[in-house]
Amino acid sequence: MKPTKTVTCDVLVVGSGAGGFATALTARHHGLDVIVTEKEPVFGGTTARSGGWMWIPCNPLAQKEGFKDSKEAARTYLQHEAGNHFDAGRVDAFLENGPKMVEFFEKNTEMEFTLGPAFSDYHPDAPGGMPGGRSVVATPYDGRKLGKDIARLRPPLQEITFLGMMIGSGKELLHFFNVTRSIKSAAYVGVLLAKYGRDLVTHGRAMRLTNGNALIGRLAKSALDQKIPIWTSSPVKDLIVENGAVKGALVQTKDGITEVRTRRGVVLAAGGFPQDVLRRKELFPHAPTGQEHWSPAPPGNTGDGIRLGEKVGGRAVEGLPNAAAWVPVSLVPRRDGTSGPFPHFIDRGKPGVIAVTRNGKRFTNESNSYHDFIQAMVSACGNDAEKAAWLIVDHPTIRRYGLGFVKPFPVPLTPYLQNGYLLKGRTLRELAQKAGIDPAAFEQTVETFNRDARKGEDPQFKRGSTAYNRYLGDPDHKPNPCVGPIERGPFYAVKVVPGDLGTFAGLRTDPNARVIDENGQVIPGLYAAGNDMASIMGGNYPGGGITLGPAMTFGYIAGRHLAGVSDESGSVANRPAA
Repeated sequence: MKPTKTVTCDVLVVGSGAGGFATALTARHHGLDVIVTEKEPVFGGTTARSGGWMWIPCNPLAQKEGFKDSKEAARTYLQHEAGNHFDAGRVDAFLENGPKMVEFFEKNTEMEFTLGPAFSDYHPDAPGGMPGGRSVVATPYDGRKLGKDIARLRPPLQEITFLGMMIGSGKELLHFFNVTRSIKSAAYVGVLLAKYGRDLVTHGRAMRLTNGNALIGRLAKSALDQKIPIWTSSPVKDLIVENGAVKGALVQTKDGITEVRTRRGVVLAAGGFPQDVLRRKELFPHAPTGQEHWSPAPPGNTGDGIRLGEKVGGRAVEGLPNAAAWVPVSLVPRRDGTSGPFPHFIDRGKPGVIAVTRNGKRFTNESNSYHDFIQAMVSACGNDAEKAAWLIVDHPTIRRYGLGFVKPFPVPLTPYLQNGYLLKGRTLRELAQKAGIDPAAFEQTVETFNRDARKGEDPQFKRGSTAYNRYLGDPDHKPNPCVGPIERGPFYAVKVVPGDLGTFAGLRTDPNARVIDENGQVIPGLYAAGNDMASIMGGNYPGGGITLGPAMTFGYIAGRHLAGVSDESGSVANRPAA
């Protein structure tokens, strides 16, 4: 590839998700000249489609609220979760720098964080686990502040919006659940809908950004204010290596191939490989052809960054118990004939919901984390050609909470039934026959479950026994917020299959986010962040935000290291020549 022009900068960041922007903003703050390049025509990557939560133990917001946490407890928890894949050096770097990252971004950028005080670790009863206070999220943001660049912000996954409107998690989502039960909630939702209608008329899209869209909106506005170029529709084709060191990259732009020469380094933050069918075939046990998997990640996340790193001597981590962060998804028919994945985060935890496989039997505590749910589902399916389960509810439950993409009352059920997303049976047997579930075993499962559920008990799987279980439940449902019988027909089912929230098996790095080769030696000039970097979680999923928390933190670490920051005052050594 012959370049048509050459540009020079200190740092080239490949990818525009949380990890990429965190690196770029940190490096720019310390005086470096930075370019961000993005393969797709919109920036934000998977982050823009995500819930936007970041897992940061001992974060300053929790400390202000009086949470009694410690780095030692968090380290114990991660060691328990990661097992033999525990990486002490990188974990310590994360725990030391996570709180500093939050402080840095709140002080120096548009970032504003909100604490999730009741957002529990996913295994809060494990050694070092906490029932809340470790997860933060970006506060909602006014997209109009982005000006014309709002058109380049990746929109949220349409399946998790309400008619295109973004809904914040936590209290805001609770208002939507209670819209027909509370005057306060009805008024709150009414105001949001009115503002959304105004935005549609004036801007053609929602301007109140929440969740991952708010995170990217804030980071992108900060980058634009700092005059950091964001090259969209500009994939990196190759890295430039001289004398064993990475010295830049060849980037496909609208003007042809641009040679970008870097004085300090290249940072790979291109989102991992959730849409790389060949690598999925190799690493996802439930996807023998690579196709038996449905990721909500953007279509462009095809493992480009990891391949670039491998080509110059980097190595992806091997042997993880899970190569990705699993989540059950249902496939929502779209008007154009395709389908979109809806990730099931919270509906499984509500009372009156159970999950069964084709054999008609429950297989796990439905209120456990989405990652744990898929592991149990795949195991329960055994040698079945299709790894799938069905979420089962009765009529009062679906009208109260909805189910997956199905909205609660007063939204009618008819459209979901007509397009085949939702199955309905007057009886349990009829529902089982429509879904292809063993009817006799299914009826027995529900009968057994109901006998205990009427007392708020689940002796088989102990639903409601942990803080995380209860967080997903309905606090107004007594005595157990997670358990209720399924007995008032008609009955309904939604099919779920394996998906992911991001991949774990990225490039091996050192505690400074530098990519290392098969011998553990640093590749000069090459860094990785986000899902292009091997996860520090050891192939497991300890809590909400364990992808974005490390992405932001190691982006911050990489930016400081690239700038040669030598102490907490932010002084730098070996500043690059002009």
